[in-house]
Amino acid sequence: MKTLQYNLPFKTETGVILPSLEIAYNTWGKINPEADNVIWVCHALTANSDVEAWWPGMVGKGLLFDPEKNFIICANVLGSCYGTTGPASVNQETGKPWLNSFPLITVRDLVNVHEILRSHLGIKRIHTIIGASIGGYQALEYSIMFPYLIQRLILLASGARQTPWALAFSESMRLAMEADQTFISGEPDGGKKGLKAARSIALISYRTMIAYNRTQQEEDDEKLTSFKAASYQAYQGEKLVKRFNPYSYWCLTCLSDTHNIGRGRGGIINALKNIKAKVLCVGIKSDLLFPTDDQKFITENAGNAEYVEIDSFYGHDGFLIETEIVTEIVRRFWEKTSN
Repeated sequence: MKTLQYNLPFKTETGVILPSLEIAYNTWGKINPEADNVIWVCHALTANSDVEAWWPGMVGKGLLFDPEKNFIICANVLGSCYGTTGPASVNQETGKPWLNSFPLITVRDLVNVHEILRSHLGIKRIHTIIGASIGGYQALEYSIMFPYLIQRLILLASGARQTPWALAFSESMRLAMEADQTFISGEPDGGKKGLKAARSIALISYRTMIAYNRTQQEEDDEKLTSFKAASYQAYQGEKLVKRFNPYSYWCLTCLSDTHNIGRGRGGIINALKNIKAKVLCVGIKSDLLFPTDDQKFITENAGNAEYVEIDSFYGHDGFLIETEIVTEIVRRFWEKTSN
């Protein structure tokens, strides 16, 4: 992981000034002389800039993101806890961590931070920007805010705005976190129980009823307690607590809710018309959080766009798991749009 220290003020969309930024990022490969081999990966909610770690089977020689052919980059988002400025960072005015006083940030702020990094690295064109879930939010906004920079846009299991359904999940997670008094009081090490509960809520939206009923099925008809599904929820909650900051989780759920490409642009359809890139939208048939209608809507209104659907057992998480299918779909898209 590399870190860019940006020592100029950064103004958020809501008008808050951050006196400086740290931007953590990972790269693989080299930019070619023509500068037409850049693949920018935008990560989802609790991931980070290390694509190899959270999207196994995608980065490496002979894989979709091949460092011998491409320059691959992924930046940790503003507000996260993996090296880029966020709630755990020190507020220079107080000398203490921001925690729950970190300002509201938007997807457009994330894009503007990406732009700082892009300029620093001297990237002039992006062959492909790709993102899933809120990674797709970033990729879509980037393609609208800087339309002549992006040549190809790939969205997986994402949408043009945060839907009421997704907002309801976000608010439910925040209500769980508010029930943890250590979070509300802003204790530096607080919010862990709330985060565990919030993660349990989120998981229900990431998978499917069929997947749970099949993988967490009980074989003992006499069991009254200690069910597999309950243990699974607790385990996944504890797993996130060990690697993620509760204040960042709160921050990023609020950020997700701000996503609406139509804001200030005369509506979503007008915003989609600004895209100059060739667009691929990938939907997952079993996705409860981002139904396929979300991707079909973008395809129908973005101009030069196509839609492909994955029939996955895993729901929203299918984009992380079905790597062979995703690889085949993206490679076909690249072949079609090579000229």
